[in-house]
Amino acid sequence: MNKQRIGLSIFFLLILFLLFAVFNTSHFDIEIEQPTPELNTIDALRRYDSQAIRPLPRQVLLPANKVALGETLFHDPILSKDNTISCSSCHLLTLGGADGKDRSVGINGTIGMVNAPTVFNSSYNFAQFWDGRADTLAQQVSGPVHNPAEMASSWPQVMVKMQDNALYIEKFQSIYADGITTDNIIDAIVHYERSLITPDSAFDNYLRGEQNALNERELRGYELFKEYGCISCHQGINIGGNMFQQFGVVKNYFKNKVVKPADLGRFNVTNRDEDRHVFKVPSLRNIALTAPYFHNGSVKTLPDAIKIMGEYQLGQQLSDTDVSDIAAFLNTLTGKLEGKSLQ
Repeated sequence: MNKQRIGLSIFFLLILFLLFAVFNTSHFDIEIEQPTPELNTIDALRRYDSQAIRPLPRQVLLPANKVALGETLFHDPILSKDNTISCSSCHLLTLGGADGKDRSVGINGTIGMVNAPTVFNSSYNFAQFWDGRADTLAQQVSGPVHNPAEMASSWPQVMVKMQDNALYIEKFQSIYADGITTDNIIDAIVHYERSLITPDSAFDNYLRGEQNALNERELRGYELFKEYGCISCHQGINIGGNMFQQFGVVKNYFKNKVVKPADLGRFNVTNRDEDRHVFKVPSLRNIALTAPYFHNGSVKTLPDAIKIMGEYQLGQQLSDTDVSDIAAFLNTLTGKLEGKSLQ
C-alpha cells in the first residue's frame, strides 16, 4: 500500500513537472521582458535595432473637449504679461513645432537663452527643456509663463484676465467642475500638447514592415546611423528625448568658446560638476524641419550638425558621402500631423 502511494506521488509529481515545463516555455517566454543587450558593439546595436526605435502610434485617445480648449489656450497671448506672446509664438505648427530662430523672442523683443525645441511628440520625452528641469509637460507649462524673457507673467496675473473673459468662464465650467483654475489651465494645455504627435513618417512605415518605404540611399544612411553609434543616444519611440548626455563626449566642444550660462546645461539645475555641458538628448523626429540646431541654435544646416555630432560625440570625421546619406535617412523621420504631411 505504501509503495502504491509512493508510486502515485511520484507519478503526480512528474505530471506537475511536465505541466510546469510546458507552461514555462509557452507563457513565460512571452510575458517576461528579455534583458536589454549592452549597446557597445555594432552587432549588439543591430540585434537591438527592432526594439531600440519604435514607430509612433497613429492616434492617442484624449478627451476632445480638453484638447480643443487647450488648443485655444496654446494660441492665445492672454498667458503673457502684455498679451503679445502665446505658446504658438515659439512653437509654430507650420515650422516643425519650433520657430526657426536661433533663440526665441519673448515680450518686448527680449531674446531668450536657448533655441526652442519642437512641441511635436514632446509627451514622449522623459523630461522637458534642454536642461531637463521639468519632469512633466504639466511642469513645463509654467516655465514660459514665468520666464521674464518669454511671457514674463505669473499665474495670478493670468487668472485675473481669464476670470474676466466670459468665453473662457463658460468653456471651463462646461469641462471642469471647479471652473477656471491654474491646474485646469495647465491640464487643458497639456492635453493639447499630448495630441501633437506626428506618426506615419516614411521610417515609421518601414518599421511597421513596409520594406519599400525607404530607398537605397536612405537605408544606407540608416545603417551608418547605427554603425557610427548615433543610435546609442537617439533611440526609443522619440528617437531621442529619453536620456541626458554631455555635449562633447570624446572632444571638448566648448574649448576656446565663450561659455554662456545656457551652455552649462544640467549644471544650472543640479550644480554638480559632472552635469556641466550635459543636455537632454533631443528627439530627431521632424529634425529636417527644425533648423537651426543645438541648444543655442548655432548650427544652421542638418549636414553641419551631423558632422559636429560625428566629431565631438563619436570621435569620427564623417565623409561628405556618409553625411549626405545620414541626412537622407533623417529626412525620413518627418511625419504627419492629423494625417497631413509636415513637408
